[in-house]
Amino acid sequence: MNMDIASTTTLNNDLEMPWLGLGVFQSKEGNEVINAVKVALDCGYRSIDTAAIYHNERGVGQAIGESSVPREAIFLTSKVWNSEQGYESTMKAFEESLEKLKTEYLDLYLIHWPKGRKSVKTWKAMEELYKKGRIKAIGVSNFLVHHLEDFLPECKVVPAVNQVEFHPTLIQPDLLEFCRNKGIQLEAWSPIMKGKVNDLPVLQALAAKYGKTPVQVTLRWEIQKGVVTIPKSVTNKRIVDNADIFDFELSSEDMDKIDRLDKNQRIGPHPDHISF
Repeated sequence: MNMDIASTTTLNNDLEMPWLGLGVFQSKEGNEVINAVKVALDCGYRSIDTAAIYHNERGVGQAIGESSVPREAIFLTSKVWNSEQGYESTMKAFEESLEKLKTEYLDLYLIHWPKGRKSVKTWKAMEELYKKGRIKAIGVSNFLVHHLEDFLPECKVVPAVNQVEFHPTLIQPDLLEFCRNKGIQLEAWSPIMKGKVNDLPVLQALAAKYGKTPVQVTLRWEIQKGVVTIPKSVTNKRIVDNADIFDFELSSEDMDKIDRLDKNQRIGPHPDHISF
C-alpha cells in the first residue's frame, strides 16, 4: 500500500478525502489553534477538522488564510452543533461557520450528534446546501448502526462520512462493516485515546518492532483498516511525528494483535446517552 501524507480515499460522491488530517478539538482559539494548523499545513497535512462547538473556527480560518497552501488544496470539515439542529437553525449555523472560517464553502459538513427527527430536518438543510455546491460532501458524526438504520431511509443523499470514536479499545466492527456496505467512509475521532495508546504493552512492543512510537503504530493501523484518522495535537513535534506513518506497513498478524485489544471501551460519551 504505497501511500504518503497526500494520499486520499474516494468518498461515495467521488470527492477525494485525505486519510490523515489534523483534529482541533480543545485547541484554544487564537495563537494555539493558529499555530497548530499552520504547522500541519507546512508539513503536508491537507485536511483540517473543526466544529462550531470547538469555538476555534476563527483561528482555523485565519491560519488557512495566512498559509501559503491555497484554500482549494485543503479539505476543511466543520459540524453543526446539537442546539442548532433543525432546518432554519442549521442554515444559520452554516453561514456563521463560513463567516468565522472566512471561506465560501466547506469540503465536509457533519451533524455532530444524532438527535432523532431533529437530525432529519438538519439533513434536509444540508442536502440543499450540498445541491447548491456550498458543501462538497455531507455526513454525520457519532451515529451508531441503529441511528443510521432510522436515518438513511429519510436521506436523498447518503452520508459520505460517519465520524465516530474509534481506537484500539473501541473498534465497533459491526458499525465499520455497516458503513462499508452502505458506502459511508468511517472517520476516527480520539484515534490515539488522548495519548493512552502509549501505555498499552501490545502497542509498545509493536512500536519497538517497527522503530516507531505507539501513536504512529496506532494511526497506521487505523488507515490500514480503511478508517480516516484525525489526531489532535497542538505540539509542533507531535503534529509532525503523527504524519510520519507512511514509510512502513503493519503485517496482517500485527493488525490482528491490535484488533484483539478491542473492549468496546469508550473515552467519550455514548451516542445513546448524550445529555447535550
